[in-house]
Amino acid sequence: MTSGDAEHEDEMIARAGQGDAGAIGLLVTRNLPRIMSLARRMLADVAEAEDVAQETFLRAWKAAPSWRPGRAKFDTWLHRVALNLCYDRLRRRRRWVQDPPDRPDEGPAPDRGLHARDIGRRVDLALAALPPRQREAVVLVHYQELSGVEASDLMGISVEALESLLARGRRTLRAALADIWRPE
Repeated sequence: MTSGDAEHEDEMIARAGQGDAGAIGLLVTRNLPRIMSLARRMLADVAEAEDVAQETFLRAWKAAPSWRPGRAKFDTWLHRVALNLCYDRLRRRRRWVQDPPDRPDEGPAPDRGLHARDIGRRVDLALAALPPRQREAVVLVHYQELSGVEASDLMGISVEALESLLARGRRTLRAALADIWRPE
């Protein structure tokens, strides 16, 4: 993001804090796909991801009137809010789930003859099976396309710790997807 983009975003946040519906709409349009993607990959549940995205933006609008440019990047702050909400939901799942839920057949559905969709589904399941911190690292770097420095800052860890999480996560994913993974 260039300094002009950052200034424009700061202006949009200030306008959103004043209740400008156009500014709010622009910020949602710009940021919703990334927040939804993050939440969906962290939670492996579209409905919960939608709830997290909605709550993330509600918190953003409540914080917008007191937003101070330069303290943090809005995008980074939004990601942190979304991640915290995802972790809250994951903790609640562990507390309330006694038995593993019945899972639908993971095999390819007859009406979904697309090989790529089946692979995407397998990748999503393998990603969901990773320990939460490994999943967070993989999602931030590979799906949210954050740099190592940005992702480590967001996670509150060193770049070296992030690299360790990424290495373990990639190794686990590679093993889980061995029958479809082809090294380049």
